[in-house]
Amino acid sequence: MTQNPMAHLATQAYRGAAVTVPPVRAVIMLLNGTVTYLQKCLQAQGARRFEEGHAHLTRATAILRGLSLHLDPTRGGAVAERLFETYNALIVAALRAYGRPGMRENFLRIMAGVTELRESWEAVDMRARTGSRAGDSPKRG
Repeated sequence: MTQNPMAHLATQAYRGAAVTVPPVRAVIMLLNGTVTYLQKCLQAQGARRFEEGHAHLTRATAILRGLSLHLDPTRGGAVAERLFETYNALIVAALRAYGRPGMRENFLRIMAGVTELRESWEAVDMRARTGSRAGDSPKRG
């Protein structure tokens, strides 16, 4: 078991999702979960439920940590390395912003970044399902 129980739970969630849905869909679902937990963290913080807010932050960062740990740099090369850096930058940004002045604005930027990342994965998923390639242009008629 890992040192952090939340990281272990995130890993288990990723593995469970990966078994029941295609990997790209699992990543999309996990990124949605990250945004949800960050929103809940903001809500709890605003209601002065600090312990609950911290628990939501921990869940959000555990998901991102789980995603970063499941990257395969030997197969993914530069893309996997860049994703690893991105996930870790999001984690550090969330941890640094938590409980500080400007937290709301910083969290909104972090959530926008996670949402953009999720939308990119959705585009990849759509291309994979429709069989089109990155270089293909839509047919006009």
